[in-house]
Amino acid sequence: MGGTSTIVDMHAGFLSRFHRSDVDTPVHRARPLTALAAGAVLLSVTLTGCAGATASVEPTATATTSVTQEVTATTTAATTTDTDGTSATTTAETITDTAAAAEAFLATLSDEQRDAVLYAFDDETKTTSWSNFPVTFVQRAGLNLADLADEQKTAALAVLESLLSDEAHATVVGIMNGDQYLADYSSSGDAGVLGQYYIAFFGDPSDTSSWEVQFGGHHLGINATLDGSTDAITFAPTHLGVQPAVYTDDSGTEIQPFDGIYTAAFAFYNSLTAEQQATLTSGDVSMCAPGDTCDFSAGAGLTGADLTDSQKQLLLELMANWVGMADEQTTADALAKIEATLDTTVIAWSGETTYDMTTGDGINFSISGPNVYIAFQAQQGSAGADVAGVTTSGWGHVHTIYRDPSNDYASSVEQQASTGMGGGPGGGGA
Repeated sequence: MGGTSTIVDMHAGFLSRFHRSDVDTPVHRARPLTALAAGAVLLSVTLTGCAGATASVEPTATATTSVTQEVTATTTAATTTDTDGTSATTTAETITDTAAAAEAFLATLSDEQRDAVLYAFDDETKTTSWSNFPVTFVQRAGLNLADLADEQKTAALAVLESLLSDEAHATVVGIMNGDQYLADYSSSGDAGVLGQYYIAFFGDPSDTSSWEVQFGGHHLGINATLDGSTDAITFAPTHLGVQPAVYTDDSGTEIQPFDGIYTAAFAFYNSLTAEQQATLTSGDVSMCAPGDTCDFSAGAGLTGADLTDSQKQLLLELMANWVGMADEQTTADALAKIEATLDTTVIAWSGETTYDMTTGDGINFSISGPNVYIAFQAQQGSAGADVAGVTTSGWGHVHTIYRDPSNDYASSVEQQASTGMGGGPGGGGA
């Protein structure tokens, strides 16, 4: 597969897109599992078809240690630098850093802007103001970064930097630069808004109580709830998407934001026996639309109980691309919760069985259990965002979603049914 740019290169490219002034930025948490994942569902979504099973590696012997302990052991200490110069590795440190960055951002705003970006924590707008559709179809909550002064944009983006691990931040930057790439070079009638992103806060930023960061645009919808009273962070629900999946930035560097997800997905697939693959690919792949209700249907497929411990570890490493977007402790806690009900979690797969983006139409899979719902879908169509010589369909256009059936929005509100294409009005009001 094509190489990916360094985090520094991607970050620099993103800053230049938004005319960000030169500032000293902190070093952020590294999570050397797999790189983060991609977006959600576009227009109508119908998943059918089964891929043929192929022979693969026999499963290894069952391990005796906890799968989550094994996965956690593969991570290194976080590298986010606190304001006091220490390295942030815990959920509490991430919450403190992110709250401080949010307060610094709010300090740059006018009273009118503060009113537009702040919502009550239990405002149901948080459930309908994010989507996989362009911002012309579904109005996002909060402030458009395009309407902010350079200092304000810098401060807004610093909130993301404080919240996300290095790998998650690099993936998010890659997604955003991909949308900007489409805005610059595609034939889409929505090209002028593809690169627009919004930020909103639900609840007052704090390291002692609950609040949420909502950030997104077309192929990105982050909903991160931070609770300083219990030292907990959840990213459910979050939409990650990419189009195109591979593109070349202005410096000539090839960017592939989802390479880590694909690598992890096929590492899991290739660990299965031919019999397990047959069960996996005969299952029911599902998709739950962003900003809408979901029945979290599991259907048929391969269950966690069918896996060896080493295969469970590979599956958890795949899921870490969605649930492990912050520090090491937050990732470990999220994976431990998922592992507790992994035996009843159902995995289904359709599409290609080899990681080769030069052939076929990509892959689809879903992971559905009591404490996790992840769906990954190759979009068969460019949605009008065509670029000469660049693949913008199938492998080149992917939507994903992560939700927690037991804890969406940290159980602060119930997901409301979307109207029309999904999503509701923006605008703040604490």
